[in-house]
Amino acid sequence: MMRTLRWASFIVIDTEHIMSSIPSSRGQRIAIDPLDKASRIEGFWQQRVIAEMNDYQFKVARVEGDFIWHSHADTDETFIVLEGELRIDFRDGAMHLRAGEIGVVPKGVEHKPYAAGEVKILLIEPRGVVNTGATHSERTAPNDIWI
Repeated sequence: MMRTLRWASFIVIDTEHIMSSIPSSRGQRIAIDPLDKASRIEGFWQQRVIAEMNDYQFKVARVEGDFIWHSHADTDETFIVLEGELRIDFRDGAMHLRAGEIGVVPKGVEHKPYAAGEVKILLIEPRGVVNTGATHSERTAPNDIWI
């Protein structure tokens, strides 16, 4: 059920999509269906956290079309395709991932994900990693939003 809160007369907060704090379980000791969680996300390229392990977060997203060229200077990035097919372009080639496959982009390597149609993915990365690296754009998503 979607609830909309109005604060002042000009700010609208959609409480279905934003959680103000980390769930006390942090996604531990419960069964989580990442494909179901990804299906609940409105829009593309909007990562949502579904669990944490130590300082790592498990994030789901729906993606379609081109992302932007970017890199992560301090961490590798793991992509697990839940549904669909994802291409990750590199300056010297590309990696193609189908549902059930995992790909790791090494830290510091510039890359650009691309999906011809809708793809649902699971990302594993340290807490606080910005999805666009040091490149800020309209695709930069806020961190630590749980679903």
